[in-house]
Amino acid sequence: MYEHLETAASPENLKRIVIDPVSRVEGHGKVTLLLDEDNHVQQARLHIVEFRGFERFIQGRPYWELPVLVQRLCGICPVSHHLAAAKAIDQLVGIDPENLPPTADKCRRLLHFGQVLQSHALHFFHLASPDLLFGFDSDISKRNIVAVLQEHTDIGLQGVKLRKFGQEVIRMVSGKRIHGSSAVAGGVNKSLNKEERDYLLADVDLMIEWAEFSVALIEKVHFSNKAFHDEFATIKSSYMGMVTKDGALELYHGGLRAKNIDGNTIFDQVDYCEYNDYIHEEVRSWSYMKFPYFIAQGKQDGWYRVGPLARMNVCDYIRTPKAEAARKVFMNISEDAMIHSTLGYHWARLIEILYCAEAIKELLHDADIMGDDLVATGTKRFEGIGVIEAPRGTLFHHYQIDENDIVTKANLIVSTTSNNQAMNESVRQVAATYLDGLEITEPLLNHLEVAIRAYDPCLSCATHALGKMPLEVELVNAEGQIVKQVFKNSLGEVE
Repeated sequence: MYEHLETAASPENLKRIVIDPVSRVEGHGKVTLLLDEDNHVQQARLHIVEFRGFERFIQGRPYWELPVLVQRLCGICPVSHHLAAAKAIDQLVGIDPENLPPTADKCRRLLHFGQVLQSHALHFFHLASPDLLFGFDSDISKRNIVAVLQEHTDIGLQGVKLRKFGQEVIRMVSGKRIHGSSAVAGGVNKSLNKEERDYLLADVDLMIEWAEFSVALIEKVHFSNKAFHDEFATIKSSYMGMVTKDGALELYHGGLRAKNIDGNTIFDQVDYCEYNDYIHEEVRSWSYMKFPYFIAQGKQDGWYRVGPLARMNVCDYIRTPKAEAARKVFMNISEDAMIHSTLGYHWARLIEILYCAEAIKELLHDADIMGDDLVATGTKRFEGIGVIEAPRGTLFHHYQIDENDIVTKANLIVSTTSNNQAMNESVRQVAATYLDGLEITEPLLNHLEVAIRAYDPCLSCATHALGKMPLEVELVNAEGQIVKQVFKNSLGEVE
């Protein structure tokens, strides 16, 4: 069954190409390209066309409901929203992150490492690896995890089991693999018992071994065609991430650091509660997703990237030995101070899987993980800001409450939102490089999707709507006549 979309007239006699939806990402979006009569790309946009509503409908709810409510933003990264909200409501009850009981802090960190590990494994092995193993222009029937399991069985199985391990970490801490409950205002509702800890310890060394293998795999893939991987969808940008006081990679709590395209520091060790002094958001008419930017650089030049690539670029080192060794190799693939390769997101993502596996092992050997000091209390405040490094990048949750503990205002800057402009820039680069003068084909369109897929966007975290998302691509000439149409059905088959 095919569904057809209305095609609006394009301005200034430009040809309009629409890819709707972008596939193998979490959520829904579309790409619109405008070409002149010589097929040169004049405009490339990633549209997020669903309505975003979470910031509005959590207003009027009591603050203690937020960690459970906001994780319904997504089934892929609920833990990230759960913990960001928890860090915010900690402040509402007067508890800063440094004053959380050690058991509560370490249980939350364990939960977060499990989340990052499983999310990265899902994205790389299930969604991205078919492009990298079979080629961007391979037959569409191969671009899925089933084909990976059939032709690269060991790689596919390791990916599936790495994700399962991350989910099991989440289950042991929060009771469920998806939408569990662990963090409460000022702490957690349980710690691990000995059986739960030993259950995870039984597999953790194997997970570290497989994570090392995955890093070696992406290194081999990258160097199999280094020039292409260095340049594909690559843009030069600023970056932001969280680091410890001595500059180490930090995923749970630290200061914000930003660097520009040349590796020079824009700001460093910023208290994330002051984020609004450094970052503002712009709204544009053609997307429901906002466009954050660094105030110091302005709306035009202040856009930036977050996520695994950004975290590798802004940190000075990783504190676990195997991941740090892998980071050093990665940062030496270019003579530039920063790694700008968009496909480098995949490599950085796998380094973080290795870091999480090592960090999980450390925590499982820490006696505090089975402690009984779970919750701290303090004096009520009326504003709370929680920030965490989610799998896809820096995630902000900002709440205000009234005297009755009811939420009166909420603002979320989701990781994918921070990468919004960057994804648009990468789409434009790929379109200009690979589309000009060529006939529209499904493999060609996949190049555009590969560029977006590298960022691992979680569009449902930023936007929410009901409806069907068909795919129809049309090439319209300057007279408004349809020259060629390409349709993709629900099975991914193209006509």
